Amino acid sequence: MSSQSVSVAGRTLKVSNLDKVLYPSTGTTKGEVLTYYVTHAEQILPELEGRPVTRIRWPEGVEKAHFFEKNLPSGAPEWLPRVTVPTPGSSRGHSHLTFPLVTDLAALVYLVNLGSLELHVPQWRVDEQGEPLPPDRLVVDLDPGPGTGLAECARVALMVRERLEAVGLSTRPVTSGSKGMQLYADLEGTRTSEEVSAVAKALAEQLAVEHPDLVTAKMAKSLRPGRIFLDWSQNNGAKTTICPWSLRGRQRPQVALPRTWDEVEAATTGQVELTQVTLEEV
Repeated sequence: MSSQSVSVAGRTLKVSNLDKVLYPSTGTTKGEVLTYYVTHAEQILPELEGRPVTRIRWPEGVEKAHFFEKNLPSGAPEWLPRVTVPTPGSSRGHSHLTFPLVTDLAALVYLVNLGSLELHVPQWRVDEQGEPLPPDRLVVDLDPGPGTGLAECARVALMVRERLEAVGLSTRPVTSGSKGMQLYADLEGTRTSEEVSAVAKALAEQLAVEHPDLVTAKMAKSLRPGRIFLDWSQNNGAKTTICPWSLRGRQRPQVALPRTWDEVEAATTGQVELTQVTLEEV
C-alpha cells in the first residue's frame, strides 16, 4: 500500500493509494476525492461543526462493498476530536457511541483518507461539554418517486418554502447528490426533536392533502409513482442526513450541493434543467 506523509492544519497525516480509482465510471481517484474535500473545506467545515459524524465508507471504490460507521475506530489518533452520546434506537446493543467531530481540515482529511465518501450528520449539535443540544434546524427531504425528478421536486420545494416562510422560517435548498433535494430551515434551538418532527409532519401531510396528485407524506412505495415523497422523519433525533457539500457513493461522484432559490424557481418554468452535480462541475 503506497502512502505518503502530508502536513495538514499543523498535523502530519499519512494518505494512501491516491491513484486508486474510487468511481470507475468516471475514473475519479482517491487523490481527486481528497482534493475536492480540501478545496471545499471552507464550505463543508461549518456544516459539520459540532455535529457527530456518521461515515459511509467505500475503501475499495463505489463498485465494491461499503459500510456505515458510527463508532470511532480504536486506532483513531488521539488528537481527533470526539464525543460520546446516547444512541436512541437500535445500535447493536450499544447505549452510547463515540463519534468523531470534524473541527478542522486535518480531521476531515483523516476521515476521507479512510474511504469515507459520505458524511452524514444529525439536525442537532453538541455543546462544549459534549452534551447534545436541541435541534438547530428543520429538514424536509424531497424524494422523487418513479416518473418524477428534480423538476417536480422544485415545484414542491417552492410550496414548502412558502409554508415555512409563513411561520417565519427561511429555507435553503440542497440537491442531494442522489435523486432528490433537502430543504433546511434554521431554528433557534428551543424545540425538541419530537416537536420539530411534529411540525414537519403536519406540513407534509397538509401539502399531501392539498396536492394529492403530486405529493405524498406516506412512506408506502405504492403511493410513490408520479409523486414526491415529503420525508419529515429525518428530524428524529436518532437520524441523520447527508451533509451539504459531501460527496455521494453513487456511480458518479455527485455532490450534495447547496442551490439558490433562483435556480429552483427557474427549474419550475423550464428555463434551466436542475441536475445533480459532480465534483468536477462544482
